[in-house]
Amino acid sequence: MQYDVIIIGAGVAGLYAASHLPKDKKVLIINKRETFKCNSFYAQGGVALSKDTDDIPSHIKDTLEAGAGLCDEEAVKVLSHNSREVIDDLINHGFKFDRDENGELLYTKEAAHSTSRILHAGGDATGRYMHYFLLEQNKHALLSDARVVDLLIKEGECYGVTVLDHRESKNIYAPNVIIASGGVGSLFEYHTNAPCISADMQGLCVMKGIKLEHMEMMQFHPTVYVNSENAQKLLLTEALRGEGASIEDENGKRFLLDYDPRGELASRDIVSKAIYDYTKKTGLKTYLNLQNFEYNYFIHRFPNIYKNLQDIGFDVPTQRVPISPAFHYAIGGIKTDLKGKIPNVSGLYAIGEAASVRVHGANRLASNSLLEGLVFAREAVRDILKNPQTKKILKFEVSDEVMSLKDDKAKKNLLRRIMWQNVSIVRTKAGLNDALEQINALLKENIGKLLKFRLLTAKEIVLSSLARDKSIGVHTILEEKE
Repeated sequence: MQYDVIIIGAGVAGLYAASHLPKDKKVLIINKRETFKCNSFYAQGGVALSKDTDDIPSHIKDTLEAGAGLCDEEAVKVLSHNSREVIDDLINHGFKFDRDENGELLYTKEAAHSTSRILHAGGDATGRYMHYFLLEQNKHALLSDARVVDLLIKEGECYGVTVLDHRESKNIYAPNVIIASGGVGSLFEYHTNAPCISADMQGLCVMKGIKLEHMEMMQFHPTVYVNSENAQKLLLTEALRGEGASIEDENGKRFLLDYDPRGELASRDIVSKAIYDYTKKTGLKTYLNLQNFEYNYFIHRFPNIYKNLQDIGFDVPTQRVPISPAFHYAIGGIKTDLKGKIPNVSGLYAIGEAASVRVHGANRLASNSLLEGLVFAREAVRDILKNPQTKKILKFEVSDEVMSLKDDKAKKNLLRRIMWQNVSIVRTKAGLNDALEQINALLKENIGKLLKFRLLTAKEIVLSSLARDKSIGVHTILEEKE
């Protein structure tokens, strides 16, 4: 059970990191459930990039403006300057983005981008195609149906992980560990994330004294079909609006123009808050109108959305679809440097949605997420290969902690309601304090370690939200009347 590198998570970030580790390195990728149950698999719209050298300043500017002043400009430069290179790397290895009849790459536009610079694959299945491609390319060992429940850290050195594999805990050792476990979707009652994205690693980091940052920055996607029994709701990609879909109330009014002159093409935080505010003020339902699309183009460009909505009973693109914002993406996460390294713990890295490299600031620019996963996965691997660890391996006792108890499921559902009601699109100090009180009460109860992970992550989100008393980007906190 000794490896050179352990990668926690088999989404695009984890798999792309693995693809850059030589075959002679002993690498283990640990995946909590089936390989397709990750957020990458459900990424619809595409991957943004600087189309060429001339587009780099514009891409940087758009990313910084969307981030509302909280981006690390150096991180954004790393993202943009490396974007064309990682995309060309995928293409050169055989990945196929959508192209026109002349074989030219098709670029689309999404909200807050100043130009069309987003590539897509399979119409509306970019993440699925990219994930499958990287799985096919993977040359390293993959351990599925196993979850990491501990990081083996002593005196600022990481020596490996403890995994729960078929209800048995065991230690696996490696001088380098990369956390690529995704976001926090299952903390919220309405979300678009894969069901197993449950904030485990963020909570484990809290237990280990590893810093999380910008946890108040939780992004809500404005166009989601939420009228289903599934915890994971149906995302309706921003590319629909980028290509002409409109948002309207039940009377047909395009009310977004009252909030921002860009209307449907305003950034996600603005659109989500506008829907929330308008619905609260008027009591009217909100719909996505797709009638701008010609039928054959729609089923070719958005085949999966077409099928999913038809299966539910919507005759699209003729019939409009009821929508609501839902939790979508964790901007904040485990604090890292620009190489993905976690400060003060040698040999430990975080990449992708699990990490906070500060590239998104207060609001992620559309389709920069897959790009972030690719760029910083490669940066982390380059650092590992450039600086090989020579530490002696220590042996750790296998923890015998109780992972879950019978009542934990009901408490998880209670937590999801608490977070949705008090810590979602619009927040108040009273609501946040109420959430904090309830979370602290749950932490004092007899609970399993897996629920404790969720509660600790949720608590960090609440504390970060309380600490930022001014609204910015996706974080909106209302001033309460005395």
